[in-house]
Amino acid sequence: MTRPLIIDTDPGIDDAAAITMLVDEPSFDIRLIASVSGNVGIGHTTNNALKLLTFLGRRIPVARGAAAPLMRDNRFATEAHGKSGMGSFVFPEPDTSLLTENNAVLEERRVLLESDEPVTILTLGPLTNIALLLATFPEVKDHIDRIVMMGGSTGRGNIGVYGEFNISVDPEAAKMVFRSGLPVTMVGLDIGRKAHLVAGDLDDLDASGEVGGMVASLFRSYDGGHIEEGIKMYDPSAAMVLLQPDLFTMRQAFVDVEISSPLTLGATVVDYDGILGGKANASVCVDVDVDGFRSAFVDRVGRVQRQ
Repeated sequence: MTRPLIIDTDPGIDDAAAITMLVDEPSFDIRLIASVSGNVGIGHTTNNALKLLTFLGRRIPVARGAAAPLMRDNRFATEAHGKSGMGSFVFPEPDTSLLTENNAVLEERRVLLESDEPVTILTLGPLTNIALLLATFPEVKDHIDRIVMMGGSTGRGNIGVYGEFNISVDPEAAKMVFRSGLPVTMVGLDIGRKAHLVAGDLDDLDASGEVGGMVASLFRSYDGGHIEEGIKMYDPSAAMVLLQPDLFTMRQAFVDVEISSPLTLGATVVDYDGILGGKANASVCVDVDVDGFRSAFVDRVGRVQRQ
């Protein structure tokens, strides 16, 4: 059975790798890619989505989303992704005919309401678009199967001590999504750090063809090019949860987001034991089969061909 899918994303090198892994997956039908400000500004993230699809030769609509968080100033991750968000790889000029006239929130609403079956939403960036969608058009909730997000952490963060980037950039939006009552799967920073690639995996991707070579090139410039430390696979981990959930261990938990403390802003508080009195609202990824993930990722990306 083919399941409809919306990808809400801020490309971003690892976003591009996750999208590439999904474009030919027969069990999902990508109905829309929505951009959001995050790793870089909204102009770059939208353009990057278009450039990636043009390179791959896939005609998937792209909708331009929120240009800033709900209540905060933009904060970018150019040190990890480069000024454009896509490292130094040279993509073709983007096919702008893929860009929708309406913005991401309106397009996500349209896709959800027009679908004959519930739609999965995969989020790879800040949750600004999704929070706006749910607040503006609450009727769409009945048309969402679940939200699978790359975001948060069960331990330490990468923005401050406990905050993970996607959540910390727009913590108010994240709090709204966790409190929405929708099924949420959280694939956090700790899983992306564990599910890493090594230099030999990039060689295998290079050998697989043009698409694998593109992904390998992106990762060689990712996060300052620190390949020897392992290439952290944040967004691809969330995508892989959709494709091969058997590679992951999950626990049910109540998750909330800190939005006020200057010490822990953006922290995802993950309560497995009901200490805070909240009902479980998320399925939290707590472990990953690293070797199985690496093998599956290289195989799946290596089989994607340009069209």
